Amino acid sequence: MPLDKKYQVLLSEANKRQLPDIKSIELCFLTLSLASHIDKDCADQLSIHGLSEGRFILLFLLDAANQEIAPKTLAEQAGITRSTVTGLLDGLEREGLVERHADTEDRRALKVRLTLKGESMAKNVFDQHSRWIAKIFGNLSTQEHKQLTQLLTKVSNNLHHKE
Repeated sequence: MPLDKKYQVLLSEANKRQLPDIKSIELCFLTLSLASHIDKDCADQLSIHGLSEGRFILLFLLDAANQEIAPKTLAEQAGITRSTVTGLLDGLEREGLVERHADTEDRRALKVRLTLKGESMAKNVFDQHSRWIAKIFGNLSTQEHKQLTQLLTKVSNNLHHKE
């Protein structure tokens, strides 16, 4: 897999400066390049349906809940701000995929639910997206899956910021 151009330049400079452990630097850049390529493919897959990753996640959360949800709850579940949720819901509502209405218990609060069109799209796109994700790692054996998981976990433990 080729490195992204920006990483090629950085790796070249690291080589010029004879930094220690160039192989680890290159491996990090390969991992970042792979993540970038996966993100781009993901965006391409979702854009076919007029969705961004954020809009897709909200559709998925609403479909999985199988009930009305407050925008605040969607923000918490998705790990994004309320204002971001509002913008995403605005777009989904314009497309006829969700509808917002006043909460019956607190008329000042809103609840969100999928429309029939939204339910259909959520199921269709989630099924396609799941198949696409499975295909990315589909040619790995069970042992390779296990090994890659162990290696990624080991590398992750070296990070300062963990969630």
